Amino acid sequence: MDNKHIFCIAELLLKVEFAPNGQNDISLLPSFEPFRVKEDNDGCLVYGNGEKCNAYINALFTLLVDDNIKPIDKTERTRIDVFDTGNGLTAVDALADGGYQFLMKDIEGHSCCMLQTNNDFTKAVCALNGTYGMRRFGLNNALMMLYAFRGSFFKTLLIHASTVRNNGYGYAFTAKSGTGKSTHTALWMQHIEGCDLMNDDNPVVRVVDGKAMIYGSPWSGKTPCYRNIKAPLAAITKIERAHENRVERVKPTIAFTIILPACSSMKWDKTVYSNTYDTVISLITVLPSVNILYCRPDEEAARVCYEAIGIKKPAT
Repeated sequence: MDNKHIFCIAELLLKVEFAPNGQNDISLLPSFEPFRVKEDNDGCLVYGNGEKCNAYINALFTLLVDDNIKPIDKTERTRIDVFDTGNGLTAVDALADGGYQFLMKDIEGHSCCMLQTNNDFTKAVCALNGTYGMRRFGLNNALMMLYAFRGSFFKTLLIHASTVRNNGYGYAFTAKSGTGKSTHTALWMQHIEGCDLMNDDNPVVRVVDGKAMIYGSPWSGKTPCYRNIKAPLAAITKIERAHENRVERVKPTIAFTIILPACSSMKWDKTVYSNTYDTVISLITVLPSVNILYCRPDEEAARVCYEAIGIKKPAT
């Protein structure tokens, strides 16, 4: 079995290599299959369906998965924080050489993954632990963090949002967990003609050639929606529960406070956080609208929202 794999996510490449120890292989990444590319006979990168991959050959990062990797000695690292991802706790240590070590646990407190990176996240190694489910959880989270942190160097954001597509445009909905992002996108698909789900938890947003673009990703929460698709981003809308349905278009200063907290980033890493900060500002300047939707979880909410923020002409 091939131990080296290349993936193209939001037109950016990443490489994963599995050490041949019999424990870990590509089966741990089923949600990545639509994004996997290989070189054809002409040396071009193509997807499994033969479609050409429009991305640079240089990868965002390379990750080696090897369970024989040992923790960095305590004298060579300093604990920064332990944070709750919503799916478990992750401890972060700063390394003496400027890199990081992450220790990830799942929702039940089981240690699943140890990830070590260099200072700019271009190279990383990780060791997995436990059952197949634990290993899959750990590896997916390691790749998601690497993508978010390294992607910040390329005007790329991994955001916590549910995203629907209509007339070729993408619409991202953010909210606190449990507020109803997925419920609202489901209402669009049920009641607004021509809608489909792009991603239900962690789409990728990029500023490309002065335009806001949104992409599907291998990370979609509890909803198995792993689509290698893209669309111009028409709006980012924050959902807040209310007794009436109405949309408020917000000013750039408020837009910033809506988008930045929805992005995966690291406040303790000045470079990554500064990159994310700058990309959010760039995004706001090119995004057609940022809004707050005050709503009930009903059909009228979807129709009111679509009438307020929807672009009726097909994307070109």
